[in-house]
Amino acid sequence: MRTAAFLYPWDVVGDPAAADRLAGLGIQQVTLASAYHSTRALTPRHPRHRIVTARHAAVLYPPDPARWAGRALRPATQDWTAGPDPFGAAARALADAGLEVHTWVVLAHNSRLGAEHPAAVVRNAYGDPYPWAPCIARPEVREYLVDLAAEAAVRPGAPGTELESCGWYGLAHLHAHDKTGGVPLNGAAQYLMSVCFCTVCAEGYARLGVPAQEVRAAVVRALEPQWSAGRAGPGGREGLGPREGPGEREGEWAAVEELLGAELAGLLRSWRDGAARTLQRAAVRAVRGAAADSFRVLLHADPAAHRCGANAGVDPADVLAHADGVVLPCSGDAAAREGVLGPFAGRRGRGGDRPAGGADRPAGGVAAGGASVTSGASMTAGASVTGRASETAGASAAARVSASTVAANFTVVSGMGGSPGTLAADAAHAASLGATELRLYHAGLASDRDLAAVGDALREIGDNSGKHTAC
Repeated sequence: MRTAAFLYPWDVVGDPAAADRLAGLGIQQVTLASAYHSTRALTPRHPRHRIVTARHAAVLYPPDPARWAGRALRPATQDWTAGPDPFGAAARALADAGLEVHTWVVLAHNSRLGAEHPAAVVRNAYGDPYPWAPCIARPEVREYLVDLAAEAAVRPGAPGTELESCGWYGLAHLHAHDKTGGVPLNGAAQYLMSVCFCTVCAEGYARLGVPAQEVRAAVVRALEPQWSAGRAGPGGREGLGPREGPGEREGEWAAVEELLGAELAGLLRSWRDGAARTLQRAAVRAVRGAAADSFRVLLHADPAAHRCGANAGVDPADVLAHADGVVLPCSGDAAAREGVLGPFAGRRGRGGDRPAGGADRPAGGVAAGGASVTSGASMTAGASVTGRASETAGASAAARVSASTVAANFTVVSGMGGSPGTLAADAAHAASLGATELRLYHAGLASDRDLAAVGDALREIGDNSGKHTAC
């Protein structure tokens, strides 16, 4: 079973043994960060450091000055990893060790952008800004994200990319010194606390027929039981965060409909799903326009379109019609894997109009609600989705159509809740549910003991050529 491990450039730069050590695990690919959010990361084997503090979101390569000249929203550079092009240096070392290197691009998760451009971020029903969450319905944000996707994904030598946070981000955020856990929020409440009321979204709700102040009032009323009683309120269970497993995602949305009413919930769904779906299509198009026909584009995703975060909510049928596949969060128990992989079961290969590695390559873009436009940077929020955009575009670019990739992503860092000791069994279960590849989070953060367990599991699963055994 083809396996890739996530990695940061600083895991490799300055460590001559890193690339060969990773190749020895039995992986075929490294998914290497080229644009990433702020973080504090452990480097347990690096000869020069143990902690890397990435102070803000940044690209890990030299951005093109001509692309970003004169623009307010532009990627920041970094100074915490040596050299002008840490991504390039790490990618070359990994390639020399026989590993395929794909890019890992984080899009709508950027606290520095929010701090410098507060008008560009999500604002909840109470007016509170979320600096880490750029509002993806805003034209200037969409233009920035689409151009960043094209530049950060298509780096020299990379045959593919994985786009993370290509959709709505919301309340949930691994924040420094976080103190938001005092009142439990279930999945429905997390969604309501993530609905945006910036000026663009407010205008969008009005265009769909309901004044923004009415939408805001309804969301505040629905949330009130949370604060007064410390419980989920009508239609929702108590507990921290969304549950995983079959039926849980549908239950979350049913709770939102109960709390808001089906009509108002549907209005929010129309606006937000349209913004996410058209951003995803536009980002994939932009990457394809900058890359060779064989370039592979995967999205980190969740099969519930209303969910927010690194694994952005998608419609399974829609996303596989324009991207080459998805990377899905599969850590946890069997029920969690069934809940995330189940909606994709039977959908692989349905995108018959999608050439392998060259899908959906039109000259134009898509508006935030789904209407076709002539430029990927010119997007107007709120239009209704009328059909598959430019369905036949790029059909002559390739003669072969391949099945979509469904990659099961497992955390293999024990200290972060991962279970590397059960990786072989968990991977076999994921394969039985339709997973075609594995992703391992994260080879640079894992301890030696965790990596040894991963190596044992991969030897059981298959050899370094990708030959199937246990899976």
